[in-house]
Amino acid sequence: MKYNGNAIKYGDNVDTDVIIPARYLNTSDHKELAGHCMEDLDKTFVSRVKQGDMIVAGLNFGCGSSREHAPIAIKASGVSLVIAKSFARIFYRNAINIGLAIVECPAAAEDISEGDTVEADLDNGIIRDITTGKEYKTAPFPEFVQKIIENGGLMQSVTNGVI
Repeated sequence: MKYNGNAIKYGDNVDTDVIIPARYLNTSDHKELAGHCMEDLDKTFVSRVKQGDMIVAGLNFGCGSSREHAPIAIKASGVSLVIAKSFARIFYRNAINIGLAIVECPAAAEDISEGDTVEADLDNGIIRDITTGKEYKTAPFPEFVQKIIENGGLMQSVTNGVI
């Protein structure tokens, strides 16, 4: 699993209420959710995120309510990977369940700056900040988690007989 994109940086305790505000939870349309992703935290996110970009964040990313809409909105917006110092546990599991790649790497999350070009090889547990030349090690995903993400989520993996 290899990813390449530009970093969009956020701080600590980004909760699911700002990832996708509750007023948009009356839809399950992924495109519509993506259109409102981060709007209460960052009004420019939707207009500047590009396919393959990465969110880089601090501690406790995805805290708050357990809505699956939050990782769905992030993934549907084009974000390929979220790198954070730590994740709220329910967000972590929801992200894997819907096929959004996420990785905890405190050093990378601390050092990577807004707009840096980042390359991640999650098969080998390597994150590179191409802009600065720094490299970070992280634990590679277990093979079954890689399969879930590659197949677009848990339900698709089960339906397709992958796991």
